[in-house]
Amino acid sequence: MSPAEEEKSLPLPQRWPRASKFALSACAAAVAELVTFPLDLTKTRLQIQGEAAVHRDGAASGQAAPYRGMLRTAAGIVQEEGLGKLWQGATPAIYRHIVYSGVRMVAYEHLRDSVLCRAEDKTFPLWFRGVHHAFLKILSEGGIRGLWAGWVPNVQRAALVNMGDLTTYDTVKHFLLLNTPLVDNSVTHSVSSVCSGLVAAVLGTPADVVKTRIMNQPRDKQGRGLLYKSSMDCLIQTVQGEGFMSLYKGFIPTWMRMAPWSLVFWLTYEQIRRICGVSSF
Repeated sequence: MSPAEEEKSLPLPQRWPRASKFALSACAAAVAELVTFPLDLTKTRLQIQGEAAVHRDGAASGQAAPYRGMLRTAAGIVQEEGLGKLWQGATPAIYRHIVYSGVRMVAYEHLRDSVLCRAEDKTFPLWFRGVHHAFLKILSEGGIRGLWAGWVPNVQRAALVNMGDLTTYDTVKHFLLLNTPLVDNSVTHSVSSVCSGLVAAVLGTPADVVKTRIMNQPRDKQGRGLLYKSSMDCLIQTVQGEGFMSLYKGFIPTWMRMAPWSLVFWLTYEQIRRICGVSSF
């Protein structure tokens, strides 16, 4: 029986169109984003502090000493800029996830169920005062081209993170269901989400460092970057100037952000699906 025929055979509450599944994914992603956004901001500042040290001309530049370590970075932000600063920029992040998470979840589930055709045994931004201000600032400083700054490493990071997150969660969850006494409940969802967050962090952190530095670099009036010519150029400069492990700068806060994000997202998503009468992911 094809996925379409199987869906038609389900009770009416389970025949949810893709638009409804998109909405469920967006809701779960918004909750996860709000809970973990402070970790993302802390991670971003950690990733660019080495860049400032490399490109500034000694102490004469007048730049303040960079934050050191995740806890000291977060504490410094709260002490110097206020608690609310930890959530500044959360609004565009939620807008992004409404589209990004909705599309990725619906697309993956459709591909998994129709194209991959499971076997019978079931194996198988930085900080702005608001979105409007952000657009105006980017347009004034970098032109139209500035709105797409860092899109290449962004796509690269998204591909790696999604490969780690979606496939790991799906694989681990069904492995546990088929090979352990665990059932399809919150315990299984939690274990699977922790694994998916770890793999996503390992795969995505280098691309995330490159993406952050490209998007953070100063630009000319045409929107061209003044420090890096491309993502590969940024990668080479980073490794040559700071060593290979600099690509994993901010890994701990990245993982500490991805792990709870994954946990909150998958638990929320699975529960919303259950409440709405949609079969488990």
